[in-house]
Amino acid sequence: MSQKMGRTRRLAGVAMLGAVGFILMFFDFSIPIMPSFIKVDFSELPALLASFAYGPISGAAVCLIKNVLHLTVGRTGGVGELSNFLLGCLYVVPAGLIYRRLRTRKGALLGSLAGCVVSAALSLPLNYFLIYPLYRKLLPIDAILSMYQAIDPSCKTLFDALLRFNVPFTFAKELIVCAITFLIYKKLSPMLRGRKNA
Repeated sequence: MSQKMGRTRRLAGVAMLGAVGFILMFFDFSIPIMPSFIKVDFSELPALLASFAYGPISGAAVCLIKNVLHLTVGRTGGVGELSNFLLGCLYVVPAGLIYRRLRTRKGALLGSLAGCVVSAALSLPLNYFLIYPLYRKLLPIDAILSMYQAIDPSCKTLFDALLRFNVPFTFAKELIVCAITFLIYKKLSPMLRGRKNA
């Protein structure tokens, strides 16, 4: 395959996966152990596929595409999309970087787990210092904290709530994406990369 054809296939694949990620954002749902404004969706799945198939920059591009598209229908003034983009990149970029150096199932597993840890760990300062202060324009911090306290009354501060709820939630969600990716990547890889062997 020529370099030009390879680049065209990569751009088409990133665009397609970005659109799939956008569609998956509509299939979000709440869970009882989290405040109702925090939703579960698996839109990072196409981004992780792109990161493995085309590289970490392509994975980040899928995160960007799906969130730019979602801005047209979102109701958080862009704050939810910003959070989704940043946390998605923190997941798929480390995964893609490791897989690019170690292109085996072990490399994919190590990369995915590293991405889970990075995104979960950095979700704490990211939410505390950037995302939740931006949410103040939509909802007072006290009202947000009260939603956490309705589930766990012992939460006294926003930092405490984020540490108890958001960090393990982010890790668990990305771990599920990792598991799904392992089930489907080998089957999709030849189609995404235009090769007989992944």
